[in-house]
Amino acid sequence: MELSRLSRRAFSALAGTTVLGLSLGGSVSGRALPASGASGPAPTGPPPGPPGADGVRHRVALDRHSLLVDGRRLALWSGELHPFRLPSPSLWRDVLQKMRAYGYNAVGVRLAWNQHSAAPGAYDFTGVRDLDLFLRTAAETRMYVVLHPGPYIGADVDAGGLPGWLTAAEGGAGPADAAYARHADEWLSRVNAVAARHQYTRGTGTVLLYRVDAPERARLTRLHDRLRADGIEVPVLHAGAPVPWGEADRSRDAAEVRRDHLAHLARGVTLHSVRTAFGGTSWGWLGASSAPAPAYDPTAAIDGARRPTDRLAPLHQLGHLLRHVPDFTRLEEAPEVRAADARVQVRHLTNPDTGTHAYVLRNDSAHDVTSTLPMGGTDVEVTVPARDARLYATGLPVGSGRTLAYATVTPMLSLSVGRLDIAAFVGRAGEMAHLVLDCPHEPWPTRLDEEAAWAYDHGRLHVTVPLGENGLTRVRIRSGESDRTTLLLFADDAASLRLWPYETPSGRVLVHGPALLRDAVLDGATIRLTGDTVEECGLEVWAPRGITDVTWNGERVSTSVSRAHSLLATWQLPGVPELVLPALDGWRHRTENPESAPDYDDSGWRAADLRTSRSTTPVPGGRPVLFADDYGFHYGDVWYRGRLTGAAGLESVSLAFSTGARGLLMAWLDGEPLGTHRVGGEGDGTGTWAATARFRLPAALREARRLRPDAGASCVLSVLVRRTRHGQDARRAARGLVSAAFEGASPQAGWRIRGAAAPDPVRGPLNGGGLYGERHGWHLPGYDDGRWEAVPLTGEGAREDRRQGVTWYRTTFRLDVPPEVDASVGLVLDAGGGRGNRAQVFLNGWNMGEYAGDLTDSPGTFVLPNGILRTRAAANTLALAVLSDGDTAPGPGRVRLELLGSAAGGVPVEPVASPGRR
Repeated sequence: MELSRLSRRAFSALAGTTVLGLSLGGSVSGRALPASGASGPAPTGPPPGPPGADGVRHRVALDRHSLLVDGRRLALWSGELHPFRLPSPSLWRDVLQKMRAYGYNAVGVRLAWNQHSAAPGAYDFTGVRDLDLFLRTAAETRMYVVLHPGPYIGADVDAGGLPGWLTAAEGGAGPADAAYARHADEWLSRVNAVAARHQYTRGTGTVLLYRVDAPERARLTRLHDRLRADGIEVPVLHAGAPVPWGEADRSRDAAEVRRDHLAHLARGVTLHSVRTAFGGTSWGWLGASSAPAPAYDPTAAIDGARRPTDRLAPLHQLGHLLRHVPDFTRLEEAPEVRAADARVQVRHLTNPDTGTHAYVLRNDSAHDVTSTLPMGGTDVEVTVPARDARLYATGLPVGSGRTLAYATVTPMLSLSVGRLDIAAFVGRAGEMAHLVLDCPHEPWPTRLDEEAAWAYDHGRLHVTVPLGENGLTRVRIRSGESDRTTLLLFADDAASLRLWPYETPSGRVLVHGPALLRDAVLDGATIRLTGDTVEECGLEVWAPRGITDVTWNGERVSTSVSRAHSLLATWQLPGVPELVLPALDGWRHRTENPESAPDYDDSGWRAADLRTSRSTTPVPGGRPVLFADDYGFHYGDVWYRGRLTGAAGLESVSLAFSTGARGLLMAWLDGEPLGTHRVGGEGDGTGTWAATARFRLPAALREARRLRPDAGASCVLSVLVRRTRHGQDARRAARGLVSAAFEGASPQAGWRIRGAAAPDPVRGPLNGGGLYGERHGWHLPGYDDGRWEAVPLTGEGAREDRRQGVTWYRTTFRLDVPPEVDASVGLVLDAGGGRGNRAQVFLNGWNMGEYAGDLTDSPGTFVLPNGILRTRAAANTLALAVLSDGDTAPGPGRVRLELLGSAAGGVPVEPVASPGRR
C-alpha cells in the first residue's frame, strides 16, 4: 500500500510500528540479545534442518548476506499469517501445514493489540487469542516464527491494531509521550512473557526473529533494554542496517508475484517476506477503513477459504528453490550481461563459494520477448513473457559431478533421495525446455516419458522437453563411473504444485500427485503420508532406501517400483466426495430500533456532556462533545438521543458526523423518520469520512407540529450512526456525531449516547456494536425467537413493508460433512431488489462482517470458518441485522450457503466456544 506523506509521519511516530525500512523499501538489521554471531563469513552449504522445540540451544545471527543458524546460512522465505484473521485455532495448523508444503520455512505473525485488550490493564490471551497455542502449533509444524507484536502493526486493522480505549486515553500518539509509552511497554511485556518461552535460541520453540521499529537511536536502545529485560534474546529486526529485506505487497497475478520476488533476489535479498500468505477475514469490526470488506486480501496466494489461488505457483517454486538449493543464500553482483533485445532487463549475480551464476530477466513490456542471452559461454535463446520475469542459472551442481551449463527453464529444487539425485525445473506450459549439462563422463540417458529427447555432444548432454499442461516429464541419467543416478523432472506451473519435497529425520522424500502433502513419517519399511486430494490423482513417492510400503491418510496403497526409482501407486487416490449443502429456510424476523420512539426510556444512557476531547477533530465551539470514543464506545453502531426544548417552528435538522469507510446515519424526530445519509467520496486520505446530513422535516410532520403547538416546543431527535472503523494513521479522529444545527428554531439539546454493551468475554471487544438486538442477545445461539414472525427469504417473497430502521432475521441449519472431508463453506448474500440495505452477519454469535448491499451490485461472500461453523451434524444459528433506508424493503435479499472448496483430508477441528444468551 502506497503511504502518503502524512501516513509516513504517523507511521514513524509510533513505537513498535511495522519496520520502517521494510515497508518503505529500506533495509533491516538484526541484533541478538545477547550477541550470538559467528566469527568470519560462513561458507555456502546445506541449510539447517527444519526447526522444532528440540530442547537444544541454538545460535541465531545475521551477517551482511543472510541469517546464520548454528553457523549455517538460512534463506528466510516467510509468509504472513495473522492469527486474528482466522478465528478458529484448529485451522491455524491447517494453514501452517499448507504454507510449509508450499515452500515457506517461516511464518510472519502480527499481533493486534486491540484483539487482546478491551480496557487499560486488561489482557486476554485465551481462545482465539491464544498466542501460546499458536507458537506451539508453529513449532509442531516445523515453521520458524518472525514475531511482530507492534504496538502498531498497520495491516489494514482498525487503528493499526491499537486498542479503541487508547483513542481517548491521556497522552499523545508517539513513543515520546510517557503515558503512551507506559501502555505500550505493558502490552509488549505481556506478549514477551509468552514469546520468550518459545524462542529458538532456547530450544523451546521456533521464534527466530522479533520485529520492531524505533527510528531514533535513543528509542532503539531503550527498546532493546526493554526486550532484554523481558527475556527476548533472538535477533531484533529494525530499520537502518545492512541486511536487505524483501517484502512484496499485493500482486495482481502470478506474473507480478514472480517479478516482484525475483527483483528482491536480484538485489541479493535472502530475507524474503510475502506480505499476505493467507488472506483470512476482517470479521467483526476488525478491518480498517483501508480494507472494510470482510475478505481481507483477495490477492493472497492462499485465500480466506484456505484454498490455493493462481498466485501460488511462483511462491511455491521460489520457496523450495531457496530451501533446497543453498547456492542462492549468498549472491553477489557479477559482471554485467545484456540480452540482445533491450526490452529484457538482466541482473547477473554469482555465488563466490560455489561458482553458481544466476540471471534474473525482467520484461516490463506488454508483449512476450524472445531474445538471446549469453549464459555459460553460449548465446542462449530465451523467452520472457509479457510483464513477467525469469530466473536462469549456470554452474549449478546437478548430481554425480554433472553441472548445469545453461537451461531455458528455472530450477525449482535439487535434493538427494537414497542413491538418487533429483533436480526439478519449471517453465510455462507450451514452451520447449532446453537444458544442457556439462558431464565429466559420457552419460547413459533414458527418457521415461515420451515427450523428452536428448543428444550428447562434446561433453555436454542436451535435453529438450515440450512442457505440457499439468504434466511431469522425467529423464534418468546414469554413467559407469558412479553408482548414483540423476533424475531430471520438468514441470509447468500446474504440475509444480503437485511436487512435494519433505525432510524427515531419516532423509528427504519427494512426493508427486496429490493436491497437498501435509506430513511424511518413515516407520520401518513404510512411509506414512498424510495430505489432501481434490480429484482422483496418482501417487508417486521417492523415498530413502529400504522403504517398500506406502500408506495415504492411514490406508495402505498398493505400489510398484517405476523406472524412475519411485514407488508408483497401482491405483489412483480417491477424490473428495460430492457435498450437498442445505437450503436456508425457517427464517423468523423482528423489527427493532425502539430507541427512535419519543417515549423510549434512555435514563440509563450516558449523558453526552463533556466539553473537551483528546480527539484530533475540533469540538464545535460552545457545544458538547458527541464523539463516541470519548464515552467508551469504540466499535460498531452508536445511538444518540437529543431532547430538544424550544423547538417550535423547527423546519430542518443538519447533523455533522464523522465515520470510517461505509459510514451512514439515520435520524428520526419523535419517532418519524427523517432519512438516511451515507458518506461518500474518497475521505480525507487518512481513513476518515466527514459529512453533514441535512433533513427537512416532512410536510406532514411540520403540519402536525403546527396544529399542536403545545407539543411542538419540545421533541426527541434520535440518531443512529454506523461509525465503522478508525483510520490506521489517524486513530484519534472523531467517530459518530460531531454537531447538530437547526433551522426554523434554536432549540436547546440535551444529549445521551449508547453504544455496545460490555465486550463479549469470548468473542472479544471487536465483535459487538450498539444495536438494540446486539445489546439484548438477538445474535446469540439459544435466544428464544419463537414469538418472532416467520418469513421466507426466497427472492421477492421475502420483501416486507418498507421502513427505515433495523430488522433482524434468524434461522438455524445443520451440516453433515463426513469427518474425512475438509469443506470450506461460505454465506452468500445477494441484495437483488433489496439494494439500499446493509446486513450484519452473525454465525453462532460471531460477527462475520457487513454486507453493504447499498454500495454494490455484486453478491457478498462471507467465509464461515470451521470451528465457528459446526460441520458435523450440529446446529448453527445464523442471524442478520439489516439496516434499511426506507426506500427499499428491509429484507436482506437472497441468502444461501455455498461450497467454496473441499478436499479429502484436512485437520481435526475443535469447536470454537460460542456461548449463547444467558
